[in-house]
Amino acid sequence: MIFSRRIPGAQAFAAASLFLALLFPPPAGAIVGRKTVTVSVEGAVRVPGAYTLSRGATLSALILAAGGTTDNADLAGATLFREDSPAIPAPLSHPRLLKGSPADLPLEDGDTLRIPSLRPGAGRKAAARPPGDDPFLAPNNFGVTGLVTGLLETPTARVIKENRYRIGATQVRPYRYYFGTVGLFDRLEVNGRINGVIGVPGFIDGGDYGAYKDKAFDFKYQFLKESAYLPALAVAVSDPHGTRIYASQAIVASKRIFPFDFSLGFGNGRLGKRQLPDQGEGFKIELFTNPRAWAREALPFGGIQYAATPWLSLLAEYSPIRYERQTSDPAREKYFPTAVRSPFNFGARVKPFRWLELGASWQRGEEIGVTASVDFEIGRPLVPIYDPPYRETPGASRNPLPDRIAFALADVGFSDIAVSNDGFTLRIDAQNDRYFFAPRAVEVLLATVAPFVPSNVEYIRVQLKENGIPVAEAAAPATALSGAGAGFTQTERIRNAVGFRSAYFDAPLRPTAYRRRIDYSLKPSFEAFLNDPSGFFKYRVGLAGALSTFPWRGGTALLGVEGYPVNNISTSNAPLSILIRSDVAEYKKESIALGRLLFDQVYATRRPVYFRAAAGMLETMFGGVDGEVAFPLRDGRILAGASGGVVRKRAPGEPFGFRDGGSYHTALLQGRLNVPEIDAAVDVKWGRFLAGDRGVRVAVSKFVRGVTLSAWYSATDTDIFTDRYNRGYHDKGISVEIPIRLFTGRDSRTAYRYSLSPWTRDVAQDIDRYLPLFDRIGRNAGILLDRDLGSTYKVPK
Repeated sequence: MIFSRRIPGAQAFAAASLFLALLFPPPAGAIVGRKTVTVSVEGAVRVPGAYTLSRGATLSALILAAGGTTDNADLAGATLFREDSPAIPAPLSHPRLLKGSPADLPLEDGDTLRIPSLRPGAGRKAAARPPGDDPFLAPNNFGVTGLVTGLLETPTARVIKENRYRIGATQVRPYRYYFGTVGLFDRLEVNGRINGVIGVPGFIDGGDYGAYKDKAFDFKYQFLKESAYLPALAVAVSDPHGTRIYASQAIVASKRIFPFDFSLGFGNGRLGKRQLPDQGEGFKIELFTNPRAWAREALPFGGIQYAATPWLSLLAEYSPIRYERQTSDPAREKYFPTAVRSPFNFGARVKPFRWLELGASWQRGEEIGVTASVDFEIGRPLVPIYDPPYRETPGASRNPLPDRIAFALADVGFSDIAVSNDGFTLRIDAQNDRYFFAPRAVEVLLATVAPFVPSNVEYIRVQLKENGIPVAEAAAPATALSGAGAGFTQTERIRNAVGFRSAYFDAPLRPTAYRRRIDYSLKPSFEAFLNDPSGFFKYRVGLAGALSTFPWRGGTALLGVEGYPVNNISTSNAPLSILIRSDVAEYKKESIALGRLLFDQVYATRRPVYFRAAAGMLETMFGGVDGEVAFPLRDGRILAGASGGVVRKRAPGEPFGFRDGGSYHTALLQGRLNVPEIDAAVDVKWGRFLAGDRGVRVAVSKFVRGVTLSAWYSATDTDIFTDRYNRGYHDKGISVEIPIRLFTGRDSRTAYRYSLSPWTRDVAQDIDRYLPLFDRIGRNAGILLDRDLGSTYKVPK
């Protein structure tokens, strides 16, 4: 946890307080001053100047505090100046790469880091990315080899930039593809796609399903970055799971000699001598499991890309795909009875806008291809976020201090407000109703109350609450809110001075003002379901509303109603052996439904340990009782807990009715590992799931400035199922949670979650809980508060 800085002041009262504190030290975990170092950074950074950092801070922390380096920074020429010591060469790199490396030197009080700019007309050092890389980051247009970054039918060693996403569609007859690609981490991209075969029905009996379609995912990892003399090297894996109709694994090298980019690789499967076999529910990558067999079956491929201008690229490639030998490809019999006319493909790409790319190609010597894709930065607001500051009226200024503060905070998005002032410390308790990030809420709160802070106050403490339960505390010296600190804005002073803790909270102040007893929400809802035999794309569009009351601390009574005037949900699947989720279509086809009707109670100890109990119609499909316990460990890096419930299946179309067939129960141990260094988390559930199958469910999430990307996979004992769909199946899927603040221009805590997974399975299913404890703790874990404090305000390049 981070504590606030040492609070200056020489008043007698402060000296006496310090003397008493030495005689009677506070318990562990109390908010105290922190040892710091004051260092400076000059030259090619976004915000040069002096910074006060915690003792033990390194060069990477200083660069991040200064907003990062400029585009013209000469990273290799950086120098660290230290009193009574010769200048120290300090070659730098991106702060994330620098952090933890031998070059990430520790700082001492008084140090100055100087980063020169590149000379006008000088090129960047070899380690930097040379100009013209962007034209080589587009996807290939052929989904049967994975729509990863590449040429036309073959991949290159280039990868989409970290924390960017790309979605698009392409057609090269007889194939049509829809795809989405994400740069999850530096040098790693993951791609999901739907391949369609025009003119080939998906099912023999026809129906509304349409043409044949296949779902797949791909990934590419660049294990060697390009240098002055060596090419970039990457491994690209396409469709390693399931039917593997369009599977391949390739090793590829790419080298820039600007404005050209040359690629050469070897691949098996679709790119090799023979098609890879079906893998069922497992994963198989022959490149890793049997490299000798991969080498025997691999064929060469390659191509050239020419960046004629920043907005136009020309491409040529050799593709080794032998269409006539792809025996399990539904398109082969109708379209490829013999070899294609030519293995050479040619194309052009244009970028009329930075975010839009269009392409056309001539492929196989006989087909025209077209493609379109858009590329955006994850978490970057489409509309700049601006929350107007509070302006006190003359009438409000005559009120007592607690009333002035409460009124001001209620105006800028807080509720349940209490104020206490002992002449030395001003304490404010409040519930954050508006701001997505807790550090941002604290910043706004402190900036709002700054004009009201009495001159004798030296310390401001803030307690953030959720329905009366403390979730985080912050502290800052009063000087951070005053005009002290020339050269820094008030916002900069607050960000540099504030510190957080997430445990051992003081009891909330009472009484409070502006407490919300009733709340409501109404938001649009869109749900889609893929690959049902009755139709590939099923969806419903409508509104989801909720009315909540908060009768006492931690208690919530919730009514949720859903209405979907646009709804084509149906299914032709026969009921399975144990109905848990595979009959979800019976519930989703209702135009109006009672989503939830429940009472939820949360209790937290000072440590804290959280407890939650709920009863009622817990979700769309189940009603009953449910409970959880959770507690953070190691400052929130680990969350541990357990959950269990006893429920019955609700009757479709009957708001308060239940189906016959007895009850179901769950008993699960839960854990979460937060890894803020890479903005990731790993969730694990182990135990008994709703159908009675026992095993484990693992979810991996990436957090990018408010957007959460997740994927999950399960392994349970499916012997209890007698149907072939569930037996041996592993539940899996992906989801994305997007905050509405990215689109509205104002901050908001509201986020929309969309998930995509098979809806015809019952394996590894759990109750869809209203605000589970791990999500309630969420970004309020101590280690994540620290992370958000340092990264929330970074301006994307």
